[in-house]
Amino acid sequence: MTLVGITTLRRDDVWGTGPISELQRLTVSLRGGFKQTGACLVFNFTGQLDAYSEKQFMEYVTDVLKTSTSPAVLDLSKIDFLDSSGLGALVQLAKQCTDQKRSFNLVGNSRVAQTIKLVRLEDFLHLVPDLSTAIKQLAA
Repeated sequence: MTLVGITTLRRDDVWGTGPISELQRLTVSLRGGFKQTGACLVFNFTGQLDAYSEKQFMEYVTDVLKTSTSPAVLDLSKIDFLDSSGLGALVQLAKQCTDQKRSFNLVGNSRVAQTIKLVRLEDFLHLVPDLSTAIKQLAA
């Protein structure tokens, strides 16, 4: 459906039963998708994780996690900006995963890693340097 030149997605398009092969527009500034890689669900995001996109980010990841019990990797290596609202969303997801006894790792670029380390959340959020390390740790 198109509203004033902006394409929106029906809920089934984003949270369907199969993996998403290309990134979906969650907000104007955030795109995301996921795929099953080995035994892990790998989420990829690009753009900005901030107060504007945090709600859609949380809904998207939470809904996808409900469909599987696989360990999860949040790949934020292509995120341009992360603010306190984005950090809050990551903390909420970490708590959800811990409550569900789900293993998870978070991958970030230098900007994201610096923000996470600044508030000393790297251990709580299971921050790892790259995607291959994240997947290997969860597959072990």
